[in-house]
Amino acid sequence: MSDAPDKRCDSPMGIIGFGAFGQLMAEHLRAYFPILAYDIAPNPSRADALGATIVSLEVAAACPVVILAVPVSEMRGVALRLAPHLRPGALVLDVGSVKVGPAAIMRETLPDDVEIVATHPLFGPMSAREGLRGARIAICPLRGRRFRVAAFCRRLGLDVIMTTPEEHDRDAAEVQGLTHLVASLLTRMDLHPKRMTTRSFELMMSAVDMVRNDAPEVRHAILASNPYAGDVLRRFKSLTSSLDEPS
Repeated sequence: MSDAPDKRCDSPMGIIGFGAFGQLMAEHLRAYFPILAYDIAPNPSRADALGATIVSLEVAAACPVVILAVPVSEMRGVALRLAPHLRPGALVLDVGSVKVGPAAIMRETLPDDVEIVATHPLFGPMSAREGLRGARIAICPLRGRRFRVAAFCRRLGLDVIMTTPEEHDRDAAEVQGLTHLVASLLTRMDLHPKRMTTRSFELMMSAVDMVRNDAPEVRHAILASNPYAGDVLRRFKSLTSSLDEPS
């Protein structure tokens, strides 16, 4: 990954998993890299619209930079398939919502001669509609030169948070876990006030709208795969159940 994304690199970037987030990355990174994308259910017309080329997993894995944009539940299987095709010195990143589990998987399964950085872009297709500038990304260096990833992200206008997988998941358990829990509850309540709304209510529902259409695997990763989420959610449920009923 070049430290200077002010000009296009000739070497391609491989994106494994070309769903909503893989497509978002292609949209913002195609100006700097040729994009080779692999997905189990490819969408050639969408790839063409984003200037990406659909290829096999083996071809995408042979790129100098490889991004894993797959559900956490599929990470181990994909990493095992990927490993034999990675070139020495390649840089592998993931973009999942939790970091402890994926970091351990990448360390265990990927060759010793590749660099590994676990990342979590703290934005998605909805929140990045106006662009990436000012959005946040968490970076967890695992193996290799961390600074070129951070420098690239900063040049894209991202606010970089250097952290560890454990620190990330502790914070994310509160930030994302509670957000998705509350959003799930309010979505199920199916609230539709006609006229009597407040600014605070509108802001709350706007936050719900930002995550209500997240893929089920994203919600599962945030609520079930984060090792610290259980304690936070149990505390929340305990406190809400202890509230006095209105008299």
